[in-house]
Amino acid sequence: MIINTFSNFINSNIRTFLAPGIYVALSVGTTVHILLHKDDVKSSIGWIALVFLSPFLGTILYIFLGINRVKRKGTRLRKKGIVYKKYLTENVPKNLSEKYRQFITFGYNVYPQNFIFGNSIEPLQNGIEAYPEMIKTIQTAKKEILISSYIFDCDSETDKFLEAFKTAIKNGATVKVLIDGIGTLKLFHRSIEKKLALIKGLEYSIFLPPYIPVTIPFVNLRNHRKIMVIDGETAFFGGMNLSKKNVLIDDHKNGILDITFKIKGHVINQMSYVFEDDWEFATGKKFQSLSKDLSDTEAGTIPARIIPDGPDNKSGTIERIAHGAINVAAEKILIVTPYFLPENNILAALEMATMRGVDVDIIIPDKSDYSFMDWAVEPNFMRLVKSGVKIYRTPPPLDHSKIFVVDSEWVFIGSANWDVRSFKLNFESNIEIFSKNLAKELIAIAELKKRKAKFTTVHECKALPLLKRIRNNMYRLLTPYG
Repeated sequence: MIINTFSNFINSNIRTFLAPGIYVALSVGTTVHILLHKDDVKSSIGWIALVFLSPFLGTILYIFLGINRVKRKGTRLRKKGIVYKKYLTENVPKNLSEKYRQFITFGYNVYPQNFIFGNSIEPLQNGIEAYPEMIKTIQTAKKEILISSYIFDCDSETDKFLEAFKTAIKNGATVKVLIDGIGTLKLFHRSIEKKLALIKGLEYSIFLPPYIPVTIPFVNLRNHRKIMVIDGETAFFGGMNLSKKNVLIDDHKNGILDITFKIKGHVINQMSYVFEDDWEFATGKKFQSLSKDLSDTEAGTIPARIIPDGPDNKSGTIERIAHGAINVAAEKILIVTPYFLPENNILAALEMATMRGVDVDIIIPDKSDYSFMDWAVEPNFMRLVKSGVKIYRTPPPLDHSKIFVVDSEWVFIGSANWDVRSFKLNFESNIEIFSKNLAKELIAIAELKKRKAKFTTVHECKALPLLKRIRNNMYRLLTPYG
């Protein structure tokens, strides 16, 4: 009797103290990990608050979504410090002002890869202009085709690419296609993968395919790059995916406006090495190139360099270079992007640019493909517009273009959007360029967009109903944590 009573007493006290003990252990243990491994204050505060409000749920979410396995897995599987330097030149663009020489030094310290000369860069708008050029170049390939795309839809337009692959393979070319596991594939709908598998002689790989629950911890690790290199001599590079939507430019509901760039010249070697790095990461196999270093002839006069970035890069290369460019701007900043949700450092830099007399234009869609993104963007409008930033919102179809021009001379284009996901979570790739002619072309394209766009005013921002402002600020708080 006494033994039973004592046993019950012990058991009840264990239950009484065990739960709080686990509560404290989880909260403290997870918090210590956050403090040691998170550099971003906003991210740290958010995770710590979640853990203390709900230790069990918060800890589980942090284990799956907060721990940066992206960085560790990337560092483990990627070749540390890929050897770009054997393609470097010691030159810098001539006839630049002192501010740009300092900026080049800054950019080199952010990402140590010099500018390469002898390039031509041609903008191609929408699938109507870009896809025929791509397909024609693929069909004439003799050695190697490398394609990386976030989205490779299965539709009548991409069927033309599949036929072009078959032609190239008959001509003796090898074809490697890398598609993202989330951008392209759905868990139970993998039609394009099946079609690629049927093409004899074509190699393809899926960048972290959506196998639940195995890849839940890597849901934010996406390959958002869009790279196409043919025979090491011609490349298509930018932010355009492969989808029928890119030719439906008059379809306000389903169409997508976009821009990509046809590139020739030495900088393609840098592009190929970005693809090689991604291919080895996705497949775990050594990359064997048949066209390495073929781009040895002068194709133009434009100096350029590739800037790859990803969650395995702690410094946030693309964001830092964009931030630096804003800070050196003296006359004009032009930003065209489908998603504009940068962190406070970028917003403050844009405000300070207008304060020193710089003309700042931002062109974004009035409605993106995600309503919650539109809601999250709006809270930043008031502070920017009040400081003098001009915000233009374009009508449908969705404008997915990505353009960044400073002082009608410096150009930054590629796959990255102006949001936390692109700056911190995705694998992205941009190209940094000095070219007054290309800048002039892109400014002209942007001017046409502005003519159709709605100008955002302070009065419009103030007139937003209270409930909508509350909703918008709530969604802004939900922007991805790093």
